[in-house]
Amino acid sequence: MEAFAYTDINAPLVERCRLGDRRAQAEIYKRYSKAMFNASLRITGDFAEAEDVLQEAFLSAFRELHSYKGDSSFGSWLKRIVINKSINCLRNRRLQVVPLGEQHDAAGSDADSHFSEADAQELHWRADVVRRCVQELPDGYRVVLSLYLLEGYDHAEIAGILDITESTSKSQYSRARKKLLELARQHGL
Repeated sequence: MEAFAYTDINAPLVERCRLGDRRAQAEIYKRYSKAMFNASLRITGDFAEAEDVLQEAFLSAFRELHSYKGDSSFGSWLKRIVINKSINCLRNRRLQVVPLGEQHDAAGSDADSHFSEADAQELHWRADVVRRCVQELPDGYRVVLSLYLLEGYDHAEIAGILDITESTSKSQYSRARKKLLELARQHGL
């Protein structure tokens, strides 16, 4: 079986960035800024902080481009920078994971979670409500939920990133889901 080398489609653009090409940097920013902003916003929960994190992450990435080895996609490398800066932003706000003893009981059950031919406006409204509910979660809940569910990290990786135990990550995720359902019900979903 023949092995294939990974080739990032942005490699020529990244190389131009390494040479200080401002147009290449602008193009990289254009390609990645929206996704990286959204990743930061999901973690920080604050629009202004996410904007600051985004700017810091791109400045860092361009400054440290020599450390990018190309063994993963540039986007993955950049996302890791954004996530680390977002988490550091939270730590500066004194991120405190919600204590294990605190319980949130979600009353009722998750009755009907299916959309049957809902129009685009209804779906947009529901997505907006869910986004607002996620932003209302306590920092510890929101971070673990975002890293696990939206960014694709497993609980062991989250534990390492946040310097918590794996069981704490699992517990925070479970409680975040319950709290999110409770908030969604309160907002009419």
